[in-house]
Amino acid sequence: MCGICGELRLDQNLADLAVTAKMMEKLRPRGPDHAGSYSDGALSFGHRRLSIIDLSTKSNQPMIDTELGLSLVFNGTIYNYPELREELKRKGHHFVSNGDTEVILKAYREWGVDCPRYLDGMFAFAIWDMRHKTLFMARDRFGIKPFYWTRNSRFFRFASNPQALLAGGEVNTEIDSEALHFQFSLHGVVPAPLTILKGIRKLAPAHWMLIHQNGKVDQQAYWELTAQRPNQAKSEAEWISEIGQVLKQAVSKRNKIADVPVGVLLSGGLDSSLLVALLAELGLPEIKTFSIGFEDQPEEQGNEFEFSDQVVERYQTQHQKYLIANDAVLKRLPNAIEMMAEPMFGQDAVAFYLLSEQVSQQIKVVQSGQGADEVFGGYFWYYKMLKEKQGSRLSRFQKYYFDRDHAEFKNMIETPYLTQDVTADYISKALDKAGADSFMDAVLRLDCTTLIVDDPVKRVDNMTMAWGLEARVPFLDHHLVELASACPPEIKFKETGKYILKQIARGIVPDAIIDRPKGYFPMPALKYVRGEFLTMMQDTLNSQKAKERGLYQSAYIDRLLAAPEMHHTRIQGSKLWHLALLEQWLQTHL
Repeated sequence: MCGICGELRLDQNLADLAVTAKMMEKLRPRGPDHAGSYSDGALSFGHRRLSIIDLSTKSNQPMIDTELGLSLVFNGTIYNYPELREELKRKGHHFVSNGDTEVILKAYREWGVDCPRYLDGMFAFAIWDMRHKTLFMARDRFGIKPFYWTRNSRFFRFASNPQALLAGGEVNTEIDSEALHFQFSLHGVVPAPLTILKGIRKLAPAHWMLIHQNGKVDQQAYWELTAQRPNQAKSEAEWISEIGQVLKQAVSKRNKIADVPVGVLLSGGLDSSLLVALLAELGLPEIKTFSIGFEDQPEEQGNEFEFSDQVVERYQTQHQKYLIANDAVLKRLPNAIEMMAEPMFGQDAVAFYLLSEQVSQQIKVVQSGQGADEVFGGYFWYYKMLKEKQGSRLSRFQKYYFDRDHAEFKNMIETPYLTQDVTADYISKALDKAGADSFMDAVLRLDCTTLIVDDPVKRVDNMTMAWGLEARVPFLDHHLVELASACPPEIKFKETGKYILKQIARGIVPDAIIDRPKGYFPMPALKYVRGEFLTMMQDTLNSQKAKERGLYQSAYIDRLLAAPEMHHTRIQGSKLWHLALLEQWLQTHL
């Protein structure tokens, strides 16, 4: 797990090494263990390393293979690299290191642009071909690892976060109005290639990009998820058994492929509790677990310790839990916002930031439960969509998911930033795309391949890597997701949702956790806005910088401030927090 960056000059000039150095400095938190750079005429690479696999200097980056004429910067982990290494050896390749980085170099020489298809893991990487003067880049199937880029007529630059690109300079920082529409409709999700800034784009998950030195670009998807029934029908018991086995394999390899200990972020919910139980079944002798909680509000409890403690007691894990006071949350909020690659509305982003700070002092790698709800149908809005029989696929989805309809967006945003209803058009096309047998198949496929990428997955990567902590997400193992996507929705949504995981967990996870209502990472102070949190949001939205930006209509702000605890989205986010967070992010980074 690392931070990567680079520049390819398109104007016949040499790469600017000073720019690479500036970008690398912004990536320091992602890779505190080693810094390296490389240049070859028009190309420069920068790398910050977090040492997880092959801790020796032989796996430092950028990695250069003069025999193959290739150099590489890579962020992520390849779980099947031992198997690929042996296959590539049989094809005549030899290795000087023992890690996964060198395997990618050999795989590219062997399979070219098809090499991402062979990789099982989370990754974002760039390969420079010294002979052909081409730059090849790829991102994993679910966008677990980030990849941002910017370009003009003179250069192409890429990095693991926009902060690095901004540090390099010459980036168009105007707000992208279409991205703004997505941001406020899909609670912070802006699908690739857009970002909130016009001058910064991101490589879509499951895609590769090839850039020639003359500026010509080739781009293609190397993987697509379908949600269709297999030719041979399976019983409910067969589905549960097969999915259980593949899940156990996903958990196992995310523990095994590391040369440092691996822990678990234990929330007290079903997903993370199941990870602990499966690790115990695999025979892991000492499991390190970590939980965080916050102050209660009258409407909502601020922690789930009563449930996480049950898992700790059953499996005798080496457990640490942290209770964070509201004043500490408020104090650290600016730091969390500074580490957000893009504006993140999810209230638990701050929670992950604070938890990761503590966990990183104990361990370098953790498993986390992100993806389980999207893959197995755990959110309350799914069940509402399932029961809704009237209207188009778009209307059934929009009614229970969109934060704001287009009419409200027009009443919120000032005229210079307005655009057409791009969100509805995008979601409609995605839901109607071929390869999904039913409406709910299409919904879960959309969530797994698009919405999850720029909400919980990005949130976890940003907030853990802010402290040099690698988070692994076994529920997004692509073999598991492919299998689960083929499973009939009537099994997934039996007993209101996540039925398959509940059955897998029965007997190894306490019943109280399995049978409890679905919980959400509690951060009440950012949901029921009052006191110092309200003052902070008022000050942000009424600041001189916010007024000069002129993003929001004053009447809309006044309406939210008049009843700050009352205005929630359809999935229970604070609308006031959304406005304040985006403005704070813009003030922090621009």
